[in-house]
Amino acid sequence: MTASYLLKRLLLMIYTLLVVSLLVFGITQLLPADAAVTLLGQNATPEALAAVRERLGLDAPAWLQYWHWLTQAFQGNFGVSMRNGLAVGPTLLTALSRSLLLAMCALLLMLVIAIPLGIWAAVRRGKTADVLVSVISYIGISFPEFVTATLVLLLFADVWQILPATGYVPLSENFVSGVQHLILPSITVALILVAHVSRMVRSEMVDVLHTDYIRAAWLKGLTRRRILWRHALRNGLLPTITIVALDVGYLLGGIVVVEEIFAIPGIGRELIVAVQARDLPTIQAGVMILAATYSVVNFLADLAYVILDKRISYA
Repeated sequence: MTASYLLKRLLLMIYTLLVVSLLVFGITQLLPADAAVTLLGQNATPEALAAVRERLGLDAPAWLQYWHWLTQAFQGNFGVSMRNGLAVGPTLLTALSRSLLLAMCALLLMLVIAIPLGIWAAVRRGKTADVLVSVISYIGISFPEFVTATLVLLLFADVWQILPATGYVPLSENFVSGVQHLILPSITVALILVAHVSRMVRSEMVDVLHTDYIRAAWLKGLTRRRILWRHALRNGLLPTITIVALDVGYLLGGIVVVEEIFAIPGIGRELIVAVQARDLPTIQAGVMILAATYSVVNFLADLAYVILDKRISYA
């Protein structure tokens, strides 16, 4: 991987963020919301509203508002929330850290379950194990998040009563309680992702196990475990990396339902509240932070490709 490729990817990330910023700014400008009215209320005088618009720069042309917002955003200043008057950046970064924690826990749990399931199904292709994994996958895909979350809550929190139902406790305050509150939402998200990742691993492993170099490994007398885990899995995981990278985008923005059900104050929940309150600075900053995170994850996926397969080289 050359320096020129890294520079190209960096420029592409910047270009992507510029396009996203233009889109999100344009869309938020079309929303039926007046920042001055949101801040002062419906009973504010026209003079007071005009003063607030002038202070916030809302009386300037749209292109000038965009340029001012963009330059401030790239400096880390996303403005002040119209809802609570707090700085948007620190609030969203705190919420993002909670969502990332949940996402990483769910992702690790998913990989621990999905990869062995996919390998097991590939090795037992056409047998009972393969059919069983397929049935589990189809069930997982067909259940929406709120159904899976409800079933998990009923089973673990209501029937067995072994884990807390909702809430969030920072790990820095109480590590044991924080882990306990993360288990159910992590299981919910992981079960949703296991379905299609295990199918991807199974499909790729079936193809890899029928290649010439795997047949040669069998003829050399290598052990089953060495062939599967060192040779076959290494190449079979390459397409799965792309799926996992796409799943990270879903985990950050698509787990809002899970965050709502389990009362986790993540970035998805913050965005929903911001949309309901017409909190434009929070909406704009939230979308930009998610876009930046997603761009970084896709770049890391490219790096993982190079590490797993030395034949891949980005010039």
